[in-house]
Amino acid sequence: MRPNVLLLFIFASLALHSSAEGIGVNYGLLGNNLPPPAQVINFIKSKNIQNIRIFDPNTDILKALEGSGLSVILGTRNEDLQRLASDPTFATNWVLTNVIPHASTVNIAYISAGNEVIPGPLATFVLGALQNLDSALKSNNLNISVSTTISLQVLANSYPPSNGAFSEDAIQFMQPITQFLTARKYPLLSNVYPYFAYSGNPDQIQLSYALFQNTSPTVSDGTFQYNNLYDAMVDTLYAALEKVGQPTVEVVVTETGWPSAGDVYATIDNAQIYANNLIAHVSSGQGTPRRPGKVLKTYIFALFNENQKPAGAEQNFGLFYPDMTEVYHVNLIP
Repeated sequence: MRPNVLLLFIFASLALHSSAEGIGVNYGLLGNNLPPPAQVINFIKSKNIQNIRIFDPNTDILKALEGSGLSVILGTRNEDLQRLASDPTFATNWVLTNVIPHASTVNIAYISAGNEVIPGPLATFVLGALQNLDSALKSNNLNISVSTTISLQVLANSYPPSNGAFSEDAIQFMQPITQFLTARKYPLLSNVYPYFAYSGNPDQIQLSYALFQNTSPTVSDGTFQYNNLYDAMVDTLYAALEKVGQPTVEVVVTETGWPSAGDVYATIDNAQIYANNLIAHVSSGQGTPRRPGKVLKTYIFALFNENQKPAGAEQNFGLFYPDMTEVYHVNLIP
């Protein structure tokens, strides 16, 4: 192979690897007809998916992940937050049980202490859980980022994006949590759903804006121009982080998706358009207007339709049916 051809091959290979780098999927278990974890992990790899999120330390999934090369977000159970916060020994044992046995063979990128608990009765335990888990990981010489997963319910103002601010109910928790994240250069994990924003306000939001179909600016916010709702929602969170003095905290989008059934706006066409346009947008590396030129790591919800979730749209967010056939075609490497 001639040197210039070899270089082209190398750069093409790197480009393909990079294009999949920012995209992951959520692997949930709320179904009674899902394939076994070992089969699922092989299936994920066959689809060139490199990043997954699991919601709790399921032993069978962690075992199946060993040697897979996949990057993993590992969640704690919400019901464990109080003990993780109040008992350092419990946090240490959690790490010894759920992380140490897999640390050499599973690439755990982040641990999420809780999912969408701010604001709420469990919010007061998040910071303590982060601190105790971080200490337990460090004492075992493990360099794993610890964070929590929020929904955008933590925000009070959201329009235009530069007005983004944490709500009175959330700021008392978000201020110290984001200080903790900044000090350690850990990201903030967030679930971002243009579908719910649109379906709750279809008269005020264009469907094309929610589906990444607009090519010209739809929302002007000072010097920032938005042609899709996803970027606007993420930048609203970045604006809120700036207002509490934490502009360097990176956002990782742990959930986003569009259901294919169960609601008037939940159609296979809309779901397919959203997923494919999202992947193309994220993998382009253009970032958001407020954070340009940076890949926004994004995890699609979800891998499978899950029949034990609430009836309706919630059961129909999957890219695949439980038999591993496509709900619709997704270009996982655009």
